[in-house]
Formats: sequence, C-alpha cells, structure tokens
Amino acid sequence: MVLVRPRGVLVMVVLALGATGCSGGGPGRADASPGWTADVNVVSRPVIGDGVTAVTGLRGDGGLETAVYDLVKGRRLWTRPATMVGRVTGMGVEPPAVVGGTVAALEPGTAGREKATLVVRDARTGAQRWTRPVDSTFGPVGCGTRLCVTEQTARRSARFVVLDPGSGRSLWSMPGIAEVEHVDRTRAVLFRMAGRPSLESRDLASGRTLWSFPVERAVGGRVNLSGGWAFGALTGEVPSPSDVLVGYLAPYRKGRGRPSASGFFGVRLTDGGLVWARRRLLRVYPSASPAVALIGRQVTAAGAYGGFEQLDPRTGRTAGTIGAERVPRAPWWVAFPADLRTVGFLTPDKPGTAYSLEDSAPAPAKGVRAWSFCTVNPAELRISGQRGFYPVAALCAYDLATGRRVASPGAPPGWYTGAVDGWRVWRDERGALHAVRDAQGTAPGMYGL
Repeated sequence: MVLVRPRGVLVMVVLALGATGCSGGGPGRADASPGWTADVNVVSRPVIGDGVTAVTGLRGDGGLETAVYDLVKGRRLWTRPATMVGRVTGMGVEPPAVVGGTVAALEPGTAGREKATLVVRDARTGAQRWTRPVDSTFGPVGCGTRLCVTEQTARRSARFVVLDPGSGRSLWSMPGIAEVEHVDRTRAVLFRMAGRPSLESRDLASGRTLWSFPVERAVGGRVNLSGGWAFGALTGEVPSPSDVLVGYLAPYRKGRGRPSASGFFGVRLTDGGLVWARRRLLRVYPSASPAVALIGRQVTAAGAYGGFEQLDPRTGRTAGTIGAERVPRAPWWVAFPADLRTVGFLTPDKPGTAYSLEDSAPAPAKGVRAWSFCTVNPAELRISGQRGFYPVAALCAYDLATGRRVASPGAPPGWYTGAVDGWRVWRDERGALHAVRDAQGTAPGMYGL
C-alpha cells in the first residue's frame, strides 16, 4: 500500500499497490503541558501563531468547533461552533487560520439566510472583530500578514481573495481557485487549480503577477489533481536565485486507465524557472515536507513498483537508493527513524528490516525506534451533515526489531510535526492535542506549516 495525500492536505487514502508499503508515526508525548489532552477531539491540522494554537475539533454531538489554546500555559482560551461548506472531502477537515493577532474560522450562518459566515476573532479573547458571508469555500488561510480565502468554490464564479485580517477589507482578488504554497515579506506563490494547473507568484500588496509556471511542463500532460499534491520551499533569510520551491503531483487512475502524469520538480522562487524534474516517482507516507527530505518510490516504465530513491531537493539529483530487491515480499509498512537516514520495513508485531539510504546496506533493526502511521484504516468522522472526512493522521513509534508499539514514545519527529518559533504541536491517535517547545525557528512538517 502507498498512502497518498489527496488535494495536498490531511486525509489518508490507501491505494492497493500489491506488496507496496505504507508508513506512519507516533502518539503525543506524555510530558506535554497538563490539561492539553482533556477537552478537545482534534480532527484538523493544528495551526500556530501569535502565542496560540488553533484547531478544529469534533464534539460528541457531531458538531465541529474551533478551539484556541495558549501555547505556554496549555490553557484553552475559547471555543466557537464551526462548520464547512464547499470543502472537498479529500482535503480533510479545514483548520482555522491564525494571522495578525486574530483567528479566522467558518461558523454556521444565520438560519435561512447564509450557509456560513467567515468570522475573525481576537486570538486571545475570542471577541469578534468582523464577519464576511460565505457561500462555499475551502476555508481561510494565513498568507504572511494577510488572510486569504477562495470563495464560491461550488460556483463558476469562484475567486481567490486577499483580506486585511484586522478590518476585513478586501485588498485584491483574482478569478478561480488557488492554494497558498509559499509566502515571504512581499510575495505569495499560489497553486492555481484548473484544467491546466499552474504555479503563480503574486505581489502581496497589489496582486500583480510576477511569474507563472504551468506544472504540465515539469511532469508532462494529462495532469489530474485528484491524486493530490504537496509543496515545500527551500529559502534563506534574503531571497536569492538559489531559493527553490519543490513540488509533487501524485498520480490518479480512474478504472483500468493509465495513471495521470506525476512526479517531483523544483522551480526558482525568483522567476519561476524550472530547475529540475523527476517523473515516475511516488511520494511515500509518512514523510517530511519535500523541501526537508525527499524520499520517493520508483515506478518502472512497465508500471511496476521498484526501489526507493532519495533526491537532493535543490538539484533533483539522486542522493541515495534502496534497490527493489531489498523490498520484502510479505506485507509491510514504511517506517522512518527521526533522522531519516534509513528506510524501515515494518510488519506489526513481527520482526522488521531496515536499509541505509546512503549505500543500500542492511541497517540494524534492534533498538531502532521507527515512526509509522498508527493505523492505515482510519474510521470516517461522524460529522453532522458531512460524509467522507477523516482526521489528520497520527504517528506511532514502533520497535522495528519486534514490530511492537513503543510504550513511552516521546514526541513524534520534527519532520512530521514541523515547528513554528520552536513550538511543535500535534494530534495523537485519540484526538488529543499536545505541544512542546524543543525546536529552533520555523520549519515545515509533513502537512506544511
């Protein structure tokens, strides 16, 4: 099996690929701030900013809620009812957005008038700042110091809007559906989801187009976004020609037809020029952001699954391989240690194996703590009025030599959680929320920042 991330977001979809494996991670650490795990069933990706973390939770009655917590004290600050309208199931449950000292989320609209309302509240008090009626949307996201949202996603009049988070004033907009993939002080790189999808860099202040790159140029024709995508940026403090946005498009196959174009690629953030492209590689899950560590599984010209390959995300060159002959014949899941130097083949409750990505040599399994998904068969969430949504996937730690769960695993690795100002926040397999400040700076995780 291979875990694919549809629509580039949080839900797991398992594709049966013969003896191919899938991968995962571990539950939250026991030393997170007291009280964090007691009062919320987290189903979205946690979002961090301005000293708080915000999540979408599922209540016992099937309703959704926005829950906001103080990062330092681990104390819940406030909650409000939440909803989704026009969200694609493959995107998972939408998280709130945290930007400019505010939290933006979709709340139920006034009965008989609008389906939902975008409500922006003070991040610490929950006091309402402003509202905006919503017909259908994928949900709000922070883009630098601004708030971005694609509206009217269920209509032909869909548009991407950039708002002032303090006042709700519209700064600029463009037609179509787009997702924010990278933001710096002056620009945003958007993934425009259309029949011929493209990356587009826009000036944040004016909306002026700086460059555009059709992704078909990197992976070939017949792109179908139903398979999913992922992006991650390699940048320095000051924008330079060496800054690269790494992208991945997953294949999609309908019935017995040929799969759509897929692969990894890198484009320059300065001008959108193609730096490198590697087709016929599948992203494996769990895994880091493509900008942190890029490990894929080869697909042969005949459509068979081959070995594993690690790429240098700046150049696309091969940095390490594990040949197809190393892949076990028995069912397995991919599992990675915290340092990502080896690939483990995990069989729950049975001895597993591991190989070095550097030289493909067998690596010791004894004493190796490897992270893989807690389950590859998650239960569908029972959300009132919604079907087909799943919680963000949790990781569990395993003793690779025995295939058994590690009793006290500690926090999952940074390549999974990412970090914002040193804070790492994650959901465990029971839906509990955990946080710890043990990192440096800000870095993307498996599901982005």
